[in-house]
Amino acid sequence: MNETVRRSHSTLSPVQNAARVLKEYSKGTRDLGVTELSRRLGVGKSTAHRLVNTLALEGILEQDPHTGTYRLGLVMYELGASVALHADLHEACSPVIDHLRNATKETVQIAVLDSREVVYVERRESPQTLRLFGRVGFRNDAHCTSTGKLLLASLPPHVLEATLNGWRLKQHTPHTIVRIDKLRAELSDIRKNGWAENNNESEMGVASVAAPVRNGMGEVIAAVSVAGPVQRLTGDSLRRFARPCIEAGVAISRRLGYHEKPKGR
Repeated sequence: MNETVRRSHSTLSPVQNAARVLKEYSKGTRDLGVTELSRRLGVGKSTAHRLVNTLALEGILEQDPHTGTYRLGLVMYELGASVALHADLHEACSPVIDHLRNATKETVQIAVLDSREVVYVERRESPQTLRLFGRVGFRNDAHCTSTGKLLLASLPPHVLEATLNGWRLKQHTPHTIVRIDKLRAELSDIRKNGWAENNNESEMGVASVAAPVRNGMGEVIAAVSVAGPVQRLTGDSLRRFARPCIEAGVAISRRLGYHEKPKGR
């Protein structure tokens, strides 16, 4: 089987056509009509119309009501901003989390919030024999992780309320918070302390502490955590990592353009 045939068996034609539509906008054209897209893609007008209509329903394209042509929608700009954010975050955090991992000898992670879940976008493994296993891109419920609770606590009040409304908290272990009122109380404590902890809440035998990462405007955009087995991280031994975790969060934030306001102002 040649390469062309293999590719045809491993790809979805409608998805491929949708990708081809979007690539046409990278050629400097702001607005495209169905007829022009049909010609450029080499597909029928009805196929082109279905493609742009589907993309418009998802907010990926938007139609000009006067000309009937299509342009990139708000979702594409949001995705582009997200890519830029993650690229900036990767560059800013890499040397800091390398240092934090070397200093603590534990696993260090960077996570971002996606609705009610956290997504781990950077990770440095512990050099120790007994360590956690995970991967970049892994997701977990926000209410049972130190990074997730830290990020929830940092949401604007109206966004937090919308997130908590109707949320049925999944119980991962006997120690998982499953009541919204108890989660609210913990989030309040996190805002006062400036860091969060997880002790056997997401998985038995796992503990972690997390601190905020801010952008140049001071908004919390990510969390940095130190995690490890409870045999090494429990009680005071866990909390002693809070300070280096906070310092790492501040260091990454500064690399992203954040400047702390002098106290008293």
